[in-house]
Formats: sequence, C-alpha cells, structure tokens
Amino acid sequence: MILNFFSSRGWQSWDVEQRPLIPEGMPVLVDDDLRFEDGPAVPRPTVVVNRWLRELPASGAPAPSSWENYARVVKEWMEFLAEHGVGLFDSRVRLKAALSRYAEHRAAGPLKARFAATTWGQHMSILSLFYRWAMHAEYATAEPFTYRAARALFAGTGREVKVNLAVRRTPKAHVTIKYLEPDFTELFRKGLRGLAPDGSQDTGFHGRELTRNAAVGDHALATGIRLQEFTYLLPWEIPALPPAPTAGPIPFPVPAGITKGKKFRTTWTSYEALAGLHDYLDLDRAATTEGSLWRPPRRWGEPLMVSEPDARGGLINEVRRPWDSLTPAERRRLVAPEGGSCLLAVKNGGGPFTAWATDRMMSASFDSAGVPAGRRDAPGEGSWSCRRCPKAVGRIAFLRMGESILLYQFML
Repeated sequence: MILNFFSSRGWQSWDVEQRPLIPEGMPVLVDDDLRFEDGPAVPRPTVVVNRWLRELPASGAPAPSSWENYARVVKEWMEFLAEHGVGLFDSRVRLKAALSRYAEHRAAGPLKARFAATTWGQHMSILSLFYRWAMHAEYATAEPFTYRAARALFAGTGREVKVNLAVRRTPKAHVTIKYLEPDFTELFRKGLRGLAPDGSQDTGFHGRELTRNAAVGDHALATGIRLQEFTYLLPWEIPALPPAPTAGPIPFPVPAGITKGKKFRTTWTSYEALAGLHDYLDLDRAATTEGSLWRPPRRWGEPLMVSEPDARGGLINEVRRPWDSLTPAERRRLVAPEGGSCLLAVKNGGGPFTAWATDRMMSASFDSAGVPAGRRDAPGEGSWSCRRCPKAVGRIAFLRMGESILLYQFML
C-alpha cells in the first residue's frame, strides 16, 4: 500500500474547472495496483479511508501532522489485515480475532514492530474513531472493539464515557513504596562495601567489584526499583548528574521495557546515589569493559551490536531503536561500541552481571551477620514486609544479589 500526500501544484492542467477541495498535504492511500475500484460502483476500502481522512480537519484534527499519523495507523492496520486474509470491513468475529493477533504482534512480536503502551493506546483510539465513523456512514457493519461504561470526573462534573478494552494499562500517577529500617539499611550498605557491622574492614571476606556492588545497592535503596529493573538498566538511561549537590530528590525514569507490566514510570533518587553510579560508570566500569571481546553466548541469540548510542536509543544492528522497547533478554545481548556488555553492571571480562544468590546462601549470610529471623522474610521480585521508616526507601529484592556481592559479606 502506498501513502502519498496531496499537492494542488499544477491543478490547472488537470482538466478540472476548480481546484479540488482536498486540503494541501492531505494523506492519500493507494493500493499497490493503483486501482480504487474493483468494478463499477464497487470502491475499495482505501477510498473509504481517504474520505474519512479528508473530513479530519472539520472533526477536531486540524494539524497536518495529525492527518499523517492517522493515515499511517490505518495503513498499518490494513496491511496487517491483508496479510491474514481479513477485510477492513469484515465480520465482527473475524475483526476481533485479527485485533487479538495484532495486539500480540505489537506487544511481543519482532522488535521493530513493538509498541509501547502509550503508542498502542493511541493506535486503538484512532482505529476506534475510524470504525465509529464508518459505521455511522454505513460503510461498516461491525468493529473489532469492546467497550465498558465508565464515569469521568472533571472539575466536580461527571459524565458517562466509553472505555476501549483493547487499550493497555498505563502507569498511575503514584506508586506504593515500602521502606526499610535505618539500621537494617546501613548494615546492608556496609556489607556491599566489604565492611564489618562496626564499619571496619572485614578481614574474613575479600569481595570483588565492591564499587559496583555499592553503587548499585545504593541506587536500589534510593529509587526503590525492582530486581529486574536495576539489573537491566543501560548506562545511557542513567540521568545526568546535577551541576551542584542537592538535598532534593532527582527524577529517575524507569524504562517500560524492563518494568513490571511494561509500564513506564518515574521514580526518585538522591544526589549521593546518582553520583555513586556516575563514579562507577566513569572509572571502574570503564576500566572493566575497555578492550573487552565479550559476546553473548550462542544460546542467548545473535549479538545485538550497538552504535551511536544516546539517552533515547541507538543503532542496533544498523537499525535505530529506542531503549525502552528492549526487553531484558534483548538487553543482555547488547554489545557496546567500545566492547563489553551494555548493561549497567558488568563483571570481570566485560560481560553482564546478572547472577543472583540462592535463598540458602542469603540465609547463611544473615546468620553470620546476626540478623534476627523475624526480619528476613522470603525474598522475591517484589519487596519484603518491613516496617515503614521515613528515611530509607527501597525494595528488598536487591538483597538477592549474589556471586560477587555475596550480600552482606560477613561470611567467614
């Protein structure tokens, strides 16, 4: 299918008396065979779509950029339907089946075909508008969407609205954060640095990558992000350090590709924790990855070679991709331009650090550190049940760090 844009230049030579009433720059969809009808008075679906597009300026979409966006959304939907033998105005049963397949394709299909939840919601809104128009104009007899009734409140006034069930959930404005007790937090931070409970050097354990462990541990404490989230962060997703130390919280975006439910959100971190990450990136991590020849194991899949990275994305195997579209499994296959893994935390040799301790090892480290049994619920991807404290924030999932970290590092 061809997407073209109308231009009235030279219309005087078109053998028409007046300039066509088509807005300048209006998108026009044309089938690959350049035909608009399958017979006399049998217009193709592209003709119907073009009529809808021409009405957009008078239907609340006056911007040419919106016209193009609407046209591309419908074009992609039509091309997907054609690949699966479903018509644009097919029966409701077939349209709903196609929509289910389309949702799976955009959520977990090929990397270049995936949509973030917000992009998917925008596409569903546009397609919903198109089908409602087509049904009102009697071009269509059914649509693929199901709605539920809801009540919207604004400035104390409520009204009934329809909610499209095909739209994915998006992040809420606030999330629940659980807190750690201050003494428990300090014990953990000392352990990550290879220190004994009294702050002296631990002579019974010689850890490795202590700077990495301390930086990531402090980051997890300050932000409260989950195990999977801080494990698969990329260096380019770390916010810039403010020019001067500040006592206020610093916004920390958590990319949708690694969050629970694939929902983007913004959490907060402290200046000290963020500075620790930047120190690790600039010194220890740079030294570990310099000249690294690391490549992902064959069982993980082909290497994803990164070039021209920036804060939003980079070229991955010569195709520009945003970071937040990458899943954890894909992120661990990324190879940095200068060599080594692209994950925030790396191990000796430049590979990604994703090894976690077993519950038994963690329990032994708690025993040696003298942590009471009542303060060590079973760890998990979420958080432990701890009493709230106004000073220390975090999810205890990061306590599952193992191998090099060995958690509290008080094991003899």
